[in-house]
Amino acid sequence: MTYEEALDNVYGRLVFGIKPGLERISALLDRLGDPQKQLKFAHVAGTNGKGTCSTLVASALKECGFTVGLYTSPYVLEFRERFQIDGEMIPKEELVEEVETLAPIADQFEESGDQVTEFEYITALALHWFARRQCDIVVLEVGMGGRFDATNAIPVPEAAAIMSISLDHTAILGDTLEKIAFEKAGIIKEGGRLVLYPDQAPEVTRELEQICQERHVELFLPDLSQVREGERSLSGTAFTAETAPWGRLALRTPFLGEHQVKNAVTALKVLEVLQSRGWPVTPQGIARGFERAFIPARMEVISQSPLVLLDGGHNPGCSHALRQALEEFVPQRKVAIMGVLADKDSRGELQVLGPLFDTIVTVTPQGHRALPAQQLAQVAREFCPKAIPAGSCREALAVASRAMKQDAALIVCGSFYLAGEIRDMLKGKFGKGNL
Repeated sequence: MTYEEALDNVYGRLVFGIKPGLERISALLDRLGDPQKQLKFAHVAGTNGKGTCSTLVASALKECGFTVGLYTSPYVLEFRERFQIDGEMIPKEELVEEVETLAPIADQFEESGDQVTEFEYITALALHWFARRQCDIVVLEVGMGGRFDATNAIPVPEAAAIMSISLDHTAILGDTLEKIAFEKAGIIKEGGRLVLYPDQAPEVTRELEQICQERHVELFLPDLSQVREGERSLSGTAFTAETAPWGRLALRTPFLGEHQVKNAVTALKVLEVLQSRGWPVTPQGIARGFERAFIPARMEVISQSPLVLLDGGHNPGCSHALRQALEEFVPQRKVAIMGVLADKDSRGELQVLGPLFDTIVTVTPQGHRALPAQQLAQVAREFCPKAIPAGSCREALAVASRAMKQDAALIVCGSFYLAGEIRDMLKGKFGKGNL
């Protein structure tokens, strides 16, 4: 099997969509020898910030000397981003080996009328690979929700975290914050330990506190009064935090925006919980890990001159975070390239971001769920009169470059699908811009 054939085998499962329940993933893992029972986990759920928290925890643990698996979604540039050990993507030949192991088992399920979904398939693949490579610990990011997410087939993790919760995937998870919190709380297992992002809506906190009591789970809340924010810039965020095991830590992350301090403090609390469980986590490892963490297309600065900022966030929380960063750090005129998926609240996103832009160039991202550029431009004109649909990313980049002239910043946002498609083009055109 070639690498391309392996990818086709994975993507072929996408047609089966989302089918809630843990029966299939549990049965699949059973056939693989239950690799999840050979591993230790930090499990991270939430609407916003779970990728950042997972990345920070994994990076810090690596710098402390552990062999660390990291499972995230979605990917931005390449499918293999979703499976990493010590910051390195799964090698192509090892991905092929995993698919060759897994495909016949999944095909047997299909023959019996119980199709395995893509996310179940790649979750099983990840857990089998992490066990085969004998990871000390795996940081596992939830795909959607929590209760019926395929990642929830693991045993009680060393630590779980629930990040900021807002309205997203409402057709599947529920149309109120309480309902969504209940679904995310599915990762809270009897007798476990939960770290809760420190700035939740009151109804979310009430729901999760009650569930922790019912399941005899120890709840950890980061104390923001012990955190002092330092310098913030387009290159990242500095802060100090008082911790029980390590005293005062001076830390910096390359991630941009006020919310990133709360994400980092939550990751820090996860590391404190792990330390209390006997994992020798060091302050030096935390500092190095936080400083070196990287996620493409999360308010990523492609160029300083002209300023080019790429952000793949795609829900209301992400839109508000991006607006806050633009208002604080980007005073100049702003031109946007925007592409969104049809099942996202494009009007809500434009209501938040649209008035900031002088011009919005709309594009249709790759994928069957994309909102056509013409439709997005029509909605955009309510909030930014100059909205121009483009036929491709390359055309959008040409149109936006003309609109920028000498004095504008370029902001590319709306979808990770768009970010993955356009990132190399942006780096090719602007990548030498004083970084």
